[in-house]
Amino acid sequence: MSQFSGYLIVLVVSAGITFGFAHLARRVGVKYGLHPPIRERDVHQTPTPRLGGVAMFIGILVAFGVAWQLPFFDLVFADPEPVLAILGAALFIVGIGVADDLWDLDWMIKLAAQFMAAGLVAWLGVQIYSLPIGGLTVGSSWVSFSMTVFAIVLVMNAINFVDGLDGLVAGVAVIANTVFFVYTQLLVTSTGASDYFNLASLIAAILVGACLGFLPLNWHPARLFMGDAGALLVGLLMATSAAAVTGQVDPAALGRTQLLPAFIPILLPFAILIVPLADFVLAVLRRLRAGKSPFSADRMHLHHRLLDLGHSQVHAVLIFYGWTVVISVGCLAFFAAPTWLAVLFVSVGVVTCTAFTLLPIGRRRRADRLAQRVATGTEGAPGSALYDRLDEASGQRDPEAPVSGDTLDTLDSLAKKDQHP
Repeated sequence: MSQFSGYLIVLVVSAGITFGFAHLARRVGVKYGLHPPIRERDVHQTPTPRLGGVAMFIGILVAFGVAWQLPFFDLVFADPEPVLAILGAALFIVGIGVADDLWDLDWMIKLAAQFMAAGLVAWLGVQIYSLPIGGLTVGSSWVSFSMTVFAIVLVMNAINFVDGLDGLVAGVAVIANTVFFVYTQLLVTSTGASDYFNLASLIAAILVGACLGFLPLNWHPARLFMGDAGALLVGLLMATSAAAVTGQVDPAALGRTQLLPAFIPILLPFAILIVPLADFVLAVLRRLRAGKSPFSADRMHLHHRLLDLGHSQVHAVLIFYGWTVVISVGCLAFFAAPTWLAVLFVSVGVVTCTAFTLLPIGRRRRADRLAQRVATGTEGAPGSALYDRLDEASGQRDPEAPVSGDTLDTLDSLAKKDQHP
C-alpha cells in the first residue's frame, strides 16, 4: 500500500459514513422535533436539528475501525491504548454535546465534562511531553499533563465559540486539518521517524473526511447543524493531533537554524486555529470586562460583526476560509519554502483578505455620498432638500420637501445592494 492510499481510504470512509448518517440524523431530528428553539443570538430563522455531531462521530468511529484492519496503520495500533482513550473521550464529549443541544446544560457542567474528556486523553492517550524551545525542553509529568488538558479544553471551546454560521466550522476544519496533514508528512520526510506522526496524520485525515461528509448538509441554507457535539468533537481531535506532534519535534533534527522555522512545531497548531482562537480570546476579554461569565452567550462574535458590516452569510464564511488559508498555509510555507516566498504569500494574502473583509464599508460610504448628492428637487440647486433615510427615520427631514420617485428608486436600489453585497 502506498504512502497516501491508506489515508485516502479512511478519509473516504469517514466522509461516506458521515454523509449517510447526516441525512438520517436530519430525518430523525425533523420527525421527532429534536431541535432547540431559535435563540436571540442565532443567525438562522428556521428550527434546524443539531444532531450532525452524532453522524460525524459515527463516521470517525467507523473510519478508525477500518484503519485498524489496514496493515499500513499497524504502527499506530501497536499500542491501542491512546486510540481507545481518544475514542472514549470523543464518545463522552459527544454525549454531553447532544444533551446540551437538546436541553441547554449549564456552562459549568459542560466545562467540567470538557476537562474530564481532556484528562482521559492526557492520562491514557496523548500528552505534550516537551516543547521545542532551544531543543526539547522537558517538564515534569504533572506539567505535561496539565499543559495537555488546558490545550485541549482551550481548542474545544475556541471551535465551539466560532460555530455560528452555516458551513463555518466544517470548512475551517477541512482547511486546517489538510494543512496539518501535509505538515506531518513533511516531518516524516525530514526526520525519517513516523511512529508518533502517523497517529496525528490519521486523526487529521479522518477528521477531514468527516467534515467533508457533513458539509453538504451544513452549507447555507443549512439543513443540519453539528451542534455542540460536533464542535467539541472537532476541537478535541484537532487538539489531540497537534499534541501528538508538538512535543515530539526537535528543531535541531530538522536542520532549522532560523528562528521562525525552528518554532513551526509550536506556531503551526496556533496558525491553523487562528480564527477560532482569536474569536475565543476576544469573547472572553469582552465578557470579563463587562463583569460577565466568559461562557455567557452574546451576539458579538467575529461572524456576527461581519454580518453587521454588511456581508452575507456565505461571504462571511468565505472570508473566514480565506484568513484560515492565508495564516495556516503561510505558516507552513516558512517550514517548506524559501522565506521570501512565504513572506510574499502572507503579505499578498493579508492585503487581499483585509480588502474583502472591509469591502462593505466602502460600499456604504459610496451609497451615503450618492444619497446626499441626490436632490429631491433640482440637484445642486441652492436650498434644495436632500433625502436621507436616517433623517426620515429620526423625524428630522423637512416634511414639506418633495421626494421624487426616481430618487426613491435609486436609494432603494442602493439599499438592496448594501444589504446583499
